[in-house]
Amino acid sequence: MARLPSAERRRQLTEAAIRAMARDGVPRTTTRSIAAEAGVSLSVFHYCFDSKQELIESVITTITGHYVTLVQEALRPRATLEETVRAGFQAYWDHVRAHPDEHMLTYELTQYALRQPGFEHLARRQYELYAETYGDLIDQLGRTMGLRLRVPAPVLARYLAAMTDGLTLNYLVLGDEAAWNDILDTVTAHIAGLVSES
Repeated sequence: MARLPSAERRRQLTEAAIRAMARDGVPRTTTRSIAAEAGVSLSVFHYCFDSKQELIESVITTITGHYVTLVQEALRPRATLEETVRAGFQAYWDHVRAHPDEHMLTYELTQYALRQPGFEHLARRQYELYAETYGDLIDQLGRTMGLRLRVPAPVLARYLAAMTDGLTLNYLVLGDEAAWNDILDTVTAHIAGLVSES
């Protein structure tokens, strides 16, 4: 087995954990099954992660990173603010459609953390991360397009996190792809109404 830098090995194990948890569920995924999924020994897992809490936090951060990068790239300025915002939502939506198992896993991780004594802070951290991520995207858009917000940035960030969280769960439950174009258009128009260009 090739020796990899610790950061790369952690990334490998985190991606293996995402696959295993998405397939088998969080409670049934063990450190042994994650190591097997990654093709490494159990001792390598314990060298990289001190606890299951640390692993779950890495999984949450990594899944969020999977789609944030796509949204950041999509948020390059377009002819209008509405087109730019719509492109960001479309990039997120495309990720949800392509990787529903990952998004379903985020909800399972939340429930697991809330029900597992000593893990509650991970659920809180997960949702703080969502708001922070939207805050960064709002800052990015503000810098590139010179935007003025009609509501405080932290309020808008939490609103966007709550709204996309609800829309994602709605899709995972109902699976209604046909409704999403109209929903995204409505959300885009609403968000554009909370922001103005300088």
